[in-house]
This record gives sequence, structure tokens and C-alpha cells, in this order.
Amino acid sequence: MKLEQNDKALLFSNTQIPDIFFAEYLTQIPGDFLKIYLYIAFLSKFKKDVKINDLSKKLELSVKTISDGLKFLEDNGLIMKKPNGFIIIDLQETTLNNLYKPNITPSKESIEKSAKNEARMKAIEYINNKYFQGIMGPSWYNDIDLWFKKYNFDEQVMITLFDYCFNRSALHKNYIQTVAEAWGLNKIHTWNDLDLYSQKQEKLRKIKNTIAKKMGKHSGLTQYEEAYIENWVVDYGYDMNIIELALKRTTYKQNPTFEYINSIIKDWHDRDLKTPEQVTAFLEQRNKQTKAVKNLKSQVSKANYEQRQYQNLDFLYANNSQSENNDK
Repeated sequence: MKLEQNDKALLFSNTQIPDIFFAEYLTQIPGDFLKIYLYIAFLSKFKKDVKINDLSKKLELSVKTISDGLKFLEDNGLIMKKPNGFIIIDLQETTLNNLYKPNITPSKESIEKSAKNEARMKAIEYINNKYFQGIMGPSWYNDIDLWFKKYNFDEQVMITLFDYCFNRSALHKNYIQTVAEAWGLNKIHTWNDLDLYSQKQEKLRKIKNTIAKKMGKHSGLTQYEEAYIENWVVDYGYDMNIIELALKRTTYKQNPTFEYINSIIKDWHDRDLKTPEQVTAFLEQRNKQTKAVKNLKSQVSKANYEQRQYQNLDFLYANNSQSENNDK
């Protein structure tokens, strides 16, 4: 991997990292990958080949970590691969091209000029001051404007989106995009929509915790187990009262699985049972039918037994009669 150099001696040289890096990229780079980027940015000034093994030893990182880090930096537009190495991307030039590329969403300046977007700009400036200390990177303005248009969020929802991610120490674009996508799929556009969604999520969280406790899942539920519960609550519309009835039916099983519980609840849903009363009535009716079938089987079994006894007596009687005749 060849890196380029300038002519200054090491003692008097500097490694330039543009401010746009700190505003746009820093928070999105994992620690070890950031270490790799800073070091190869430093090495790019010197005309020599640098092997991955050398980087591994120098940075005290595994070869796999170095390879993964270079791939991450390339995928995120920080370096570009060449046949014989990498080039450190000029982030200032890239950002400028993105901001002024034709047919792309408006930049901060063009948004500010639009009177109809005054409320939106106030929300964006609030986000800038509240979560970026007034130094939000230029591309954020385009991204926020895209999210406004794509998901039709109002200003309060957009601010809450950033607040949600900030409180989870995940104020980076990929995470914000994921949350925005989830809210969009749940048809959240206004504060009232978000409030109702939050109430449903809180209800779902409590149900998950209750089920985990009752099932003895002290280490938490798996992703697949949570998916089952979300299906019961969100898709089927069942609350804990109905789910509790299903859980009680696992008491006689040694290690009940979520697949087994799901088979019970799915059967109730397929039968269009919507309330605990309907489920209870169905279970009582089925118990009566089960008892009736058992009684019928018992009666049939008893009748068959008695019939066999009669046949045996008849057989013995016939044999005795034949024996007496022979003796005569």
C-alpha cells in the first residue's frame, strides 16, 4: 500500500485534518477505525509502502481489524482504493460537491430564502444549537430537509427525533435514519401521532418485561422471542390478559417454548377470539367436549370388556358341555 509525502522533515511537518471531518464524520467512526484513519492520514505525507501487517503491529490492532477498518473508511467516503494503495479523500471538496450538485435537495442557504420553510428552518436551527453546539456540519441541513420531505414530519416530531437519538448517545446519521424510517412506517407525522405511538411502545415494553419475568428469562428475551410478542400485541391486538391465559396453559410442560405459546395464541386468533371472556368460554367448551369424548371412550371400553367377558364365559360353557358329552 503506497502513501504519498511532502518534502518537509517530520519535526516541522503537520497533518491537516479539516474541520468538516469533526463536524460530519468523527462521531460515526468506531474507535479503532478512527485510530487507523488518523494514522494513515499522517502516513500519507511520506513516500513509502505500508503493509497491513505493519499497521497491525504499529497500532497494536489485529490484521482483521485493520482490514475491516479500511473497508469501513472506504465505504464511508474517507479513503479511496487504488490498484497499489489508498488515497485520503479531500473531505472539503467532497462536501462542496455534494452541497452544490445539480438536482440535489436545497442547501442551508436556499432553504433560508424560502419564506414557507421559516418554521422548518427554526426547527433546524434549534437542532443545530441544542445538539451540535451551533456547529452542525453542512450536509446535515440537506439530510434533515430530506427527512422532512420523505416522512412528512412536522417540526416538533423532527426535534423529538434528534432528542430521542441524542439521549441514547446515537446522534449519527445511520441511527437517526433507522429511527426515522421506523416512525415513517408507523405513519407518524404529527406530535399526536408520535404520542400515540409512544404509548403503544410503552405498553409493548411492559408486556415484554412481564412475559420475560413469568417465563424466567432473567437474561432478557431474544430478538426472535420479542418478535413473537410484537406479533401477538401489534398484529393480533392481544393484551396481557389474553397472553396470560396462554402462559398458564404451559404450566404442565417442563420447558415451554415461545413456539408452543405462539401455536396456542395463533389458534385463538384464527378462531377470531378477541377477548379473555371469549377465550375462556372456548376453553371451557373444549374441556367439556374433551370430557365427553373421554367418557364415551370409557363407556365403549367398558362395553367391549364386558362383551369379551361374556364371550369368554360362553366359550368356557361350551367347552364344559362338550367335555361332559365326551365323558358319557
